[in-house]
Amino acid sequence: MSGVLEGIRVLDLGRVLAAPSTGAIFGDMGAEVIKLEEPTRGDDSRGFAPMKNGVSCYYKNFNRSKKGITLDLKTGKDVFLELVKNVDVVIENFRPGTMDKLGLGYEELKKVNPGLIYGAVSGFGATGPYKFRAGYDTMAQAYGGVMSITGWPESDPVRCGASIGDIIGGMNLMIGVLAALRYRDKTGIGQMIDISLTDSCVVAEASMIQVYLTTGKVPTKNGNSYTSSAPGGGYRTKDGYCVINGSAPKFWIMLCDLLGMPELKDDPRFATNALRVKNRVELDKIVGAWVMTMTTEEVLELLLPKGFACAPILTLDQVVANEHIGGARNMFPEIDDPEVGKMRFTNTAIKMSETMPEIRCPAPTLGQHNQETYSSILGYSKEKIDQLKEAGII
Repeated sequence: MSGVLEGIRVLDLGRVLAAPSTGAIFGDMGAEVIKLEEPTRGDDSRGFAPMKNGVSCYYKNFNRSKKGITLDLKTGKDVFLELVKNVDVVIENFRPGTMDKLGLGYEELKKVNPGLIYGAVSGFGATGPYKFRAGYDTMAQAYGGVMSITGWPESDPVRCGASIGDIIGGMNLMIGVLAALRYRDKTGIGQMIDISLTDSCVVAEASMIQVYLTTGKVPTKNGNSYTSSAPGGGYRTKDGYCVINGSAPKFWIMLCDLLGMPELKDDPRFATNALRVKNRVELDKIVGAWVMTMTTEEVLELLLPKGFACAPILTLDQVVANEHIGGARNMFPEIDDPEVGKMRFTNTAIKMSETMPEIRCPAPTLGQHNQETYSSILGYSKEKIDQLKEAGII
């Protein structure tokens, strides 16, 4: 199985989600990704639910398409430096300063490998007054403002249900590393990529922040409504929920006729999109009452053929079973894992015509590829590898 990144070797020191998600995409794209874990314990996420046969499927998902080795970075510093000489990329998501304290920060690593791409993702990034703070997804959503605009008016701030800071941070790390590899192809020079989960949340809400930057008005929680257009957002149907966008002039006029209220076209409260936004509460009551007379499927059957942007609000089981997402787009492929049997994964969203990413292998057991990696890359004999194991270094 070849891939677009075949020939690139990545040393993945990531833990839990942000950096491991980056490593998984690299592996899906054909890079040789070596997951490096602490001996005996491994990545913390090996203990995360959901579990099957006593094994974490959380870990399995974000560490697919990788080989696995163990190494104690405190006692195995020399071994680590030898590995660094033989890789293109190192990625990690330790708190800033952790690798420097070990004498293994980027400034030291580039001495042994000037072309090294060093990708680090952390809660607040490697610069600024908060750089040494512990920073997880929730902190990123809080500091980044995501929680302040999520939820219903007058309700408490709400964390987005998915770990968007971690996932977008991991994607930004991948983008940065790929760009750095391109630069290295031209110059031979490596560099450090510094990604902040908080910055990533800020970028994800750029359209909302632009409202404040332009007008000075601070956006707040609007539930499922759009900030800059109306009618649009989530509505309850007879049997579920759907989202509809009818804000463009063409669709607003069409919607008025569908509502059986053509007089709304001339209603001064709704004459322009800006006025419809201003009077959104009244408008949503009108549209919501109409939608409630139909099932979700009936709404879709009525609006989709007319070109409206609309969709059902699917539960996660419905997402997996969906003919487009789980079917045609193959977002939940199945592989046979030696520890848990057949299991499905959440696939990468990247589709390519010539070098389609694919899950190359199941996530490794702890230290599964120690023998193979240390012998093939560093030329260590079986005796030396056994000595390292006896000493607790691997």
